Amino acid sequence: MQRLVIFDLDNTLLDRQGPLTDWITSFCAQYTLDEHAQDRLLQVLRERAGPDTFKAIRSEHGLEPAPEKLWHDYSAYMARSVTCPPDVIEGLSMLRRAGWKVVVATNGGTEIQTAKVTTSGIADHVDAVCTSEEVGERKPGITIFEKAAAACGADLTLGGWMVGDGVDTDIRGGEAAGLHTIWISGSRPWPGGDKAPDHVTDDAGQAIKLLLTMAA
Repeated sequence: MQRLVIFDLDNTLLDRQGPLTDWITSFCAQYTLDEHAQDRLLQVLRERAGPDTFKAIRSEHGLEPAPEKLWHDYSAYMARSVTCPPDVIEGLSMLRRAGWKVVVATNGGTEIQTAKVTTSGIADHVDAVCTSEEVGERKPGITIFEKAAAACGADLTLGGWMVGDGVDTDIRGGEAAGLHTIWISGSRPWPGGDKAPDHVTDDAGQAIKLLLTMAA
């Protein structure tokens, strides 16, 4: 099996939920929105966000700024607020030095996701970044895994690994694409009901150490 590893981005290599919660708190304070609105925003933005999301948010909460401004402000905040732990950055470099092809496959808009990988420093330590917007398909669709592999000069049919926190998007999607899987559990129990991932780790740093051990 080739040394190919595809990483999810949000809540795998980066902590998205922490900055998202902080942004929602600040946003609600700025526009004098109550706790119910805060809960609604978390519900709406938990999994994904885009320009159309902010059209709906503006309409629901009766906000004055244009949705384009709301989206721009959100994107800028998230891009500058997400961080990647130093041990994960070093781990990505170690994988490449060990002969692995390392690529990020992420659901989301190309502009904001590229800004995140650049600001966090991840872009300098992976071979490629593949977004659902540029591919035209979201995980768990197989095409995005194929495009991610091809972006770093690999062939998905030769196998590899998918590392991510999403049960459906990353683990079930990765399995459907013929990849071995490592689930980033964040201390959650596997929901069960089907085939479990090949390995479970608490975070991406542990997953990288596991992959390096396999490569030894």
